[in-house]
Amino acid sequence: MKELAFPGLDLFNLYQLILMFFFSSLRVAAFLLSSPFFSTSFFSMQIRIVMSISIALFIFPEVKIPNITELNTMKVIILILSEIGIGVSVGLVLSILFSVASVTGEKIASTAGLSMANMIDPQTGGQTLVISTVLALFLICIFLTLDGHLYVLKMIIESYEFLPIGIALNLSNASDAGIQAFGKMLYLAALIMLPVVGGMLLINFSGGIVTRAAPTLNLFSFIFPVTLISVFIFLFMALSTIANGFSDVTGLGINLIDNLLHSLNVRSENG
Repeated sequence: MKELAFPGLDLFNLYQLILMFFFSSLRVAAFLLSSPFFSTSFFSMQIRIVMSISIALFIFPEVKIPNITELNTMKVIILILSEIGIGVSVGLVLSILFSVASVTGEKIASTAGLSMANMIDPQTGGQTLVISTVLALFLICIFLTLDGHLYVLKMIIESYEFLPIGIALNLSNASDAGIQAFGKMLYLAALIMLPVVGGMLLINFSGGIVTRAAPTLNLFSFIFPVTLISVFIFLFMALSTIANGFSDVTGLGINLIDNLLHSLNVRSENG
């Protein structure tokens, strides 16, 4: 008696197809979970999963995947960890650079006496300073306006060509990229906050001279209101400088991610 069979794929080929799709979506999913914009609280986990699956559907037919039947359990685990490591490395480098807004806001707030003014950070869901939250939202707006998210996703997708799934990775370069991103973050944060902090330093210096000349004058009733008004005036005057600095953060992040993805290939250093 002839056995009945469903037309199309058999179960083994369907199992291979599901595994190939799973491997091709790991890199994008890891990036979406660790990046500073896509991992914010207003992007729920369901939205990130749907986004990673949707992107994987487009790149799945073009991605080169090693033969699954020739891989043992240990090689499969290493392959999964490598793909997750690539996506997380890109997301963490971008997150370090996005800390420019938090560092700048904390320094400005501490200089202006606004260290106790906290609010909910939409990125982390925790308490943070008001100025840091405003600057972080400003940085996200500039990042989206300059299509930074599209460039980063494009580089992630193009990385499958020179970093195919299953290739040996030079993970030491990932730590070097993180250290370089941290140094650039501190440098850009100092440049962005310098006009505002410098102006606040002059205000505090003038207040010290006034209180020295008139010791009976109440410091808090005179200097504190002037400081609060001055910090917003300085922020308004330095708005173009801050915007240019945040645009430099976007360009620098794209360059660092591009260098990171190309440096992870071991064969690029060995010739």
